[in-house]
Amino acid sequence: MPRSGSYSDGVAVFLLGVSAACCLGLGFVLQQRAAARAPLSDFLSFRLLLDLIRMPDWLLGVGFMVAGQVLSAVALAYGEVSLVEPLTATNLIFAMALSRWLTRQPLGWSGWGGVVLLALGVTAFIVAGRPRGGGEEADALRHWLVFGIVAGLAMLVTLWARRLPPSSEAALLALAAGLMYGLQDALTRVCGSIVRDEGVGALFVHYQPYAVLAIGITGMLLVQSAFEAAPLRNSLPSLTAAQPLAGIACGVGFLGDQLRVTPGALAWQATGLVAVVVGVLLIGRHPAMPQGPSERESLGATRVV
Repeated sequence: MPRSGSYSDGVAVFLLGVSAACCLGLGFVLQQRAAARAPLSDFLSFRLLLDLIRMPDWLLGVGFMVAGQVLSAVALAYGEVSLVEPLTATNLIFAMALSRWLTRQPLGWSGWGGVVLLALGVTAFIVAGRPRGGGEEADALRHWLVFGIVAGLAMLVTLWARRLPPSSEAALLALAAGLMYGLQDALTRVCGSIVRDEGVGALFVHYQPYAVLAIGITGMLLVQSAFEAAPLRNSLPSLTAAQPLAGIACGVGFLGDQLRVTPGALAWQATGLVAVVVGVLLIGRHPAMPQGPSERESLGATRVV
């Protein structure tokens, strides 16, 4: 549905998006440090969440993640998914900062290069695309088509991951979680629109809030299993890269988000997204990112699929 925003709204969305990224980045690091100690027998089982809930550092990490999701939801209430998602992708910078403090590793050329590429990529995409609302929302067929494609890709990636070694499996499970989280963000914005237009009570008669809850729990299981299977550097890059791409696809696909479509703008948007992905990969593979207990790799490699 059409929405207009002022300069102050844009600043608020920017600050909310970056604050959400900070909380998410800190939360992911703390969750992975706890998940690395969980029993491998609980892999991709909801028992894993029951084991993790007994760990104080995991609970602290979840607290940060929930705070990040709340801030992201507030940002989505005032800004487009295609604007908020690139901002939250900077969570990897904050994850790198905490990991660097924990490991005492210097950033070096690869670390700084990743940070610069990620920041410049986000800036290039936002400046070139000028994400805005006001477009017509998709009809039911297109809505469910985009929804089904994103959810179906997440399911296929999860099934494919089970056939791969632990490091690759973790990357693909995190990719699937990122796709789910991008879809969740899009539906969260729809929930915000419902509350604004019809009131809180109207949420109970729409499917979106129930889908947000189900997708959130499924995404958490996928990402915790990825964190358990292999070091953070194997999972966080694909998680961070997939979420904004899925969110932007949903925003443009069925929420009516609009981007500039001139040849020059499209070229800069594509360049920005490539820079974001490369920056994410460079940061994620930096030595400062936690590697986790090395013996878990060998244990995971012998797991029977």
